[in-house]
Amino acid sequence: MRIDVVSIFPEYLAALDLSLIGKARRDGVLDIRIHDLRDATTDRHRTVDDTPYGGGAGMVMKPEPWAQALESVQASASVPRPTLVVPSPAGAVFDQAMAHDFAELDHLVFACGRYEGIDERAIDWARELFDVRPVSLGDYVLNGGEVAVLAMVEAVGRLIPGVVGNPASLVEESHADGLLEYPVYTKPSSWRGREVPEVLLSGNHARIAQWRRLEQVRRTAQRRPDLLSGLDAPALTDEEHAAVREAGTGPDDARR
Repeated sequence: MRIDVVSIFPEYLAALDLSLIGKARRDGVLDIRIHDLRDATTDRHRTVDDTPYGGGAGMVMKPEPWAQALESVQASASVPRPTLVVPSPAGAVFDQAMAHDFAELDHLVFACGRYEGIDERAIDWARELFDVRPVSLGDYVLNGGEVAVLAMVEAVGRLIPGVVGNPASLVEESHADGLLEYPVYTKPSSWRGREVPEVLLSGNHARIAQWRRLEQVRRTAQRRPDLLSGLDAPALTDEEHAAVREAGTGPDDARR
């Protein structure tokens, strides 16, 4: 997969050289290219922003530097219409399903806005060359798109074959099946008066699987009851129904 990131702070993306994503870059599994938006400016001050029409606080990113930068990326694109992801609090909320969708693509381009955002005309123009996807990490505002891009590149990149050493670890994790992940433990079995659950020491894999599923339901009901709408309520065991009720969420909520 090829990933291009355009930003006025390319050094912000240095974290993409670390850990599994960095190794994948070095191994050629991920082709990640970072571009400085200011290289697409023409004045000696390398200006990328100006005051907003209609008044208001803050500055708006000018359309021409973005057009120049994105044209340069598209000229060397690996597919006719790459997907352009624009981090924005006005975008669709990024989730695991979207990460899987993006992981199926050959070429992603990320446009890191700053200040009050990018001139909307640049976004409209980009639709001539890209499939444009405004995307939000959640219902809050960041200073710029770089933090969101780091999160999305890691979430997407780890789904690419060869990035994560043990592919099985991608299956048993939060949101893989619509539920949060079960709690995990390691040695020693007794630590500061706290014991590892007995079932995990039993060697009975069927019991362990049942316990983990129950803990997934319990944790999801307690922390993210909104996710229960995706459950098949009639398929829940009596213990799982009880865990939902204990969390203050009735079985009808899980069924909806």
